[in-house]
Amino acid sequence: MNIEPKLKSSDSEKITINLGLIDLGQIDLLVQEGFYSNRTDFIRTAIRNQLVAHAEAVRQTIARKTLVLGLQEFSRKDLESVRKAGSKLRIHVLGLVRIASDVSPALARDTIESVEVLGALHASPAVKAALADRIF
Repeated sequence: MNIEPKLKSSDSEKITINLGLIDLGQIDLLVQEGFYSNRTDFIRTAIRNQLVAHAEAVRQTIARKTLVLGLQEFSRKDLESVRKAGSKLRIHVLGLVRIASDVSPALARDTIESVEVLGALHASPAVKAALADRIF
């Protein structure tokens, strides 16, 4: 089972890490010697290697937690349909959750019971604030 979602470069998140000077120096040495094109290439490769090493544990956890893998998008129309049906959503995603920019905070609160996202949540600041007590 391939657990790596296919995301566009715009669907990535920037992270910041702090490294010790010796570790950073060793990375720079490997870059200088041509093993990697730059520090980012080294770090991405290291992360991917760790994800491969733990792929079975990730697969089992996804199945146990019934997580959606990849991208899950919610439009205003989707949420209006949920509200009309009198339902509430429990969103569980490993990857990216995207709530459309035209979704109002009230519509989000009326239709989303909980959000658990291992990755990133893209929504307007107002919608994130409206759901703050429901995001895990």
